[in-house]
Amino acid sequence: MTDKWAAEFRLSITRALADQLETTLRPLKPTPLTAANLSAVLSRPGVYALFFNERRVYVGKAAGSLQDRLTQHLRKLSGRAGLDSAAVRFVCVYVDEDLDAAAPEKLLIKKYREHDSIPWNTNGFGNKDPGRNRDTSVVKAAHFDATYPIDLEYQCRPEPGMQSVAAVLEAAKGQLPYLLRFDSGAAAKKTYRDALMVVPAQPLAARDLAQQLVAALPAGWQLTALPGYLILYQERRRYASALGWWRRELGGDVQYTPGPRQFAAGAVDAETADVSAADAGSLFELDA
Repeated sequence: MTDKWAAEFRLSITRALADQLETTLRPLKPTPLTAANLSAVLSRPGVYALFFNERRVYVGKAAGSLQDRLTQHLRKLSGRAGLDSAAVRFVCVYVDEDLDAAAPEKLLIKKYREHDSIPWNTNGFGNKDPGRNRDTSVVKAAHFDATYPIDLEYQCRPEPGMQSVAAVLEAAKGQLPYLLRFDSGAAAKKTYRDALMVVPAQPLAARDLAQQLVAALPAGWQLTALPGYLILYQERRRYASALGWWRRELGGDVQYTPGPRQFAAGAVDAETADVSAADAGSLFELDA
């Protein structure tokens, strides 16, 4: 038993850093996440917090440029259905120290979770391209992509006139605020170059662009709208969580099939965000 005249002291540098960061962030007034406001953010490293409907939902860091990282978030949010990006606000703190070594966002997440849930830090909001192997995953119902799927009415402006599918794909990839991934093999690239399509002068909704792309390609190509992104491959496949897919059979017109939009129960794994196809059981199957 410790004597009354003695005590123990344990110095926690990480706790002190988290407290100082939170103290610096606390008095800041969240401002709308708009291009105009982001133009005033410096291209310096730091940490930031996002708020949605007046609630803190995400804490992150930018090891390079806060302006670039926040602009990426604005772009992503602008292409989501059911989410008003005007309701998203942010605050940020410039940090010149080694962010990777200090991991300040992890310290803040831990601190904020003592009182808040910070839901977007655990629902896959910050995830990037999960890769081809995860396209067949059944998305969790709590995932950001399930709650706010991609907006297929988002307008694209490819160069009008007669264009190769290759040119239109590259234009759409740069303009869409969500991922458009397509087969990059040598045979596929040749097919894209050889296939031609007429692009109208007026903007095209993503769903209309998908229809026209598949119509320009040989039979057997399928463009699928998954909850968080678009994929284009030569396949005949049913995706359990898909919003839908466009496909043209030999000698026929392009057919749009609404997706099952099936989602798995349970909490989202912050690292993988989905349940694997192997665990999905009957929720995933290939069309006959």
